[in-house]
Amino acid sequence: MPTVKVYNMAGEVTGEVELSDAIFGIEPNEAAIHASVKNHLANMRQGTQSALTRSEVSGGGKKPYRQKGTGSARQGSTRAPHYTHGGIAFAPKPRSYAYEINKKLRRLALKSALSQKVIDEKLVVVDGLEMNEAKTKTFKTFLDKVTDGGKALVVTPEVNENVILSARNIPGVKTTIATILSTYDVMNAGTFIVDKAALQKIEEVYA
Repeated sequence: MPTVKVYNMAGEVTGEVELSDAIFGIEPNEAAIHASVKNHLANMRQGTQSALTRSEVSGGGKKPYRQKGTGSARQGSTRAPHYTHGGIAFAPKPRSYAYEINKKLRRLALKSALSQKVIDEKLVVVDGLEMNEAKTKTFKTFLDKVTDGGKALVVTPEVNENVILSARNIPGVKTTIATILSTYDVMNAGTFIVDKAALQKIEEVYA
């Protein structure tokens, strides 16, 4: 059973906590992580790229020159793709890039990502991740003590407005709640910071 240190909001070690082997102690599956991250990024794509085909470009209604006798190839419109100001061949149109992967694979990917954070020693458990007021400077001081200054994902058991407001202006820091963890967010963060109560929720929900 993996064990990690528990910190308080002053950045001091106050004890240790044992993590669930089923979630934080598995052999990371890189293929599952890759599939989940790829799916997340595809689902995030807007798919709003658009260009005009030859039928949508204005003009070109008149035949540019007669069919025979010019020595040139026959042409019916100056809006064909090979002409300047012509339409685009196989023009991209708005579409959805979203697709689904099965629940088992998503679960395996998330567990693999969390286990990788333990292996990399980038999982920080906080005993009572609370802010009495929304204060970015105070939260930044806390982060500097428990992280190496890179990206961080802060996980609370439920929506905590003071934590969200304190963290939102710090570059590379993102907040979320325990029940909607994303494999992409976990892998994208340098340090995974989780409230002790949120840790219990994670172990309950994803076991």
